Amino acid sequence: MKKQAIIFMMLFTVIMYSQKKKNGTVYNEHPAIVAVEAMVQAYFNGDADKVASYLADDFKSYQGTSINKDAKGRDKEWFLSSVKWVKENWSYISYKRTPGAYPDAIDYKDDDGVWVQTWDHLKALDNKTGVKLDMPIHRLFQMTDDNKIKVMITYDNDLPWAERRRSFAPRTNGTIYNNHDNINTVRIYMGALENGDAEKGFSFFTEDATFTNLDMAPDESNTVSEEKEGFLKMLESWTIESIDVNGYPDYLEYEIGNGKVAQSWWTVRMTRKSDGKKIKLPLMLTHDFNDEGKIIRESGYYTLQALSAK
Repeated sequence: MKKQAIIFMMLFTVIMYSQKKKNGTVYNEHPAIVAVEAMVQAYFNGDADKVASYLADDFKSYQGTSINKDAKGRDKEWFLSSVKWVKENWSYISYKRTPGAYPDAIDYKDDDGVWVQTWDHLKALDNKTGVKLDMPIHRLFQMTDDNKIKVMITYDNDLPWAERRRSFAPRTNGTIYNNHDNINTVRIYMGALENGDAEKGFSFFTEDATFTNLDMAPDESNTVSEEKEGFLKMLESWTIESIDVNGYPDYLEYEIGNGKVAQSWWTVRMTRKSDGKKIKLPLMLTHDFNDEGKIIRESGYYTLQALSAK
């Protein structure tokens, strides 16, 4: 049995070794890498002449995520015209290697020659729409024998570009109500809190609802029971004199994402029991509702630091 196991391991090793085939050499330093990075920096600096000096005459640019089976790529003339477009339409441009990453130059044994692959990060702000680019970009460059760029294939996130295209045409995204049953729910909830009725107030939330405010870390939230406990604890030291709405609440039903959100503005007047100190606490609240009219999330744009004032 031991002899059979040894034979099996030897055969397995031979099979695995036979599956390896070297097809070129990978470099982390290469003149092709220098050419590629110099071209890209010239591109975002708006220097079309310098960009042209790094491109082959038959240069083609492709979008790697395109599903167009008939795509023939953009030629050198189009690519050079885009240098001016970028300079005129984008500000605060930063194009750097992704931290921890570096380009590779791969010299294949076949006729494809040297390919350079890069991992970079692009930041920019569109001058006309305010759309922000802050995303990784992966690119492949096929080089000629004299280190001119023959092919560039770009893989990036199309969502910011799509948002930019949409931003030139106004469109609606749902309906705003100033009277609605969900607004009524918020007002009754706040009225219950004003009167110290935690049972009724927190009954409008689902069991798994979450609560956040500006005193919390971005990934922190309270459960219904935690929020209720905190509210009752506060009432031991403070008396709520009134909770008054500022203006009127808005209820928004969004087309995108089917969101149902009430937003409201309040002033809470409170008196500290120990010394009679009075404070006014401004609140801005957003409440997300489910289809059954229950609140699934409260986002509070307020801080309770005023309660610690002397």
